[in-house]
Amino acid sequence: MNIKTSLHPRKENGLEDYNEDEVLASAINGNLEAFGLLYERYVRRIYNYIYYRTGDVHDAEDLTARVFMRSLKHIRHYKNRGLPFSAWLYRIAHNLVANWHRDNSRRKEVALEEGYIPSQASEYPESALMRTEAQEDLLRIIRQLPADRQQLLILKFVDHLSNAEIGQVMRRTEGAIKSLYHRTLLAIRTDFSIEIDQSNGDEENENRSDEELC
Repeated sequence: MNIKTSLHPRKENGLEDYNEDEVLASAINGNLEAFGLLYERYVRRIYNYIYYRTGDVHDAEDLTARVFMRSLKHIRHYKNRGLPFSAWLYRIAHNLVANWHRDNSRRKEVALEEGYIPSQASEYPESALMRTEAQEDLLRIIRQLPADRQQLLILKFVDHLSNAEIGQVMRRTEGAIKSLYHRTLLAIRTDFSIEIDQSNGDEENENRSDEELC
């Protein structure tokens, strides 16, 4: 079956798009071309989610491939319960990342290296790493948060999902997501302020020591 003749394209912002329900139904029935359309639509978002959770581009690429291999293997059993297909993919990604952390037994931080270029930089522009000292400190704090809070922040600020969509992925109500988000921001502000104050204090001590040597 030729998916481009059997499915009805629609225009969005000048780009050709396809009705996801039709594509998904075709993929469930074994149409690999339909699954390919789903892959193209979500691979960058899933990669970004995994990358920000692992901090390793190679592991992120490997885990992203495993997400879609697993989804392809089990898609015939997929039941449409009114949730977006992406919620299912994010849950698969979340489980694989959780296993990755257990296997590595420690969290990795993103290496803020000059000259770092992802192997597929044109496809994953969101992977361009932040290099300022303040941003590096903030990212370090975020990676020390519990897994659910990291997941919330990545879905909100990297994948730009709404609170309702995040709730569907994390299986929580929209109100619970709002509450978790506000608690998370308060925790980050507190920790970030403490780290900045400590950094400023260390700098003042260094300056004082330099003055004593003069």
